[in-house]
Amino acid sequence: MQKKVSRHLAQRGGGWTTLEEPFDARKVLPEAQPKDVLLMDCATMWLTNHLLADHDLQQQTEALLSGFDNCAADIVVVTNETGLGIVPENALARRFREAQGRLNIALAARADCVVMVAAGLPMVLKGAL
Repeated sequence: MQKKVSRHLAQRGGGWTTLEEPFDARKVLPEAQPKDVLLMDCATMWLTNHLLADHDLQQQTEALLSGFDNCAADIVVVTNETGLGIVPENALARRFREAQGRLNIALAARADCVVMVAAGLPMVLKGAL
């Protein structure tokens, strides 16, 4: 995972400020300015961290979304679609898949634009690029 993160950081270049925040992604939101663009990469890892820490997922999601609603900057959120495959056989995986679906629905409802990328091809589901 560290190699993957390092590769992503190198690809982004020096123009990005990276903050590692496994639980409270809202920390940076009040400081953001209207000219800023924030990238949350990714909502799936954020959700996983909360799930494995046995946090209240609904409460954490509501807090994050409230932070997004009150943020002056544009926010781009990367997330994973987990509901297109088979239903997992174990309870934790099913709970995660369901929670990820609910999170994605809530994010998409607030978003001006939703783009799904499959096989490297972007498909606009909502709004325009």
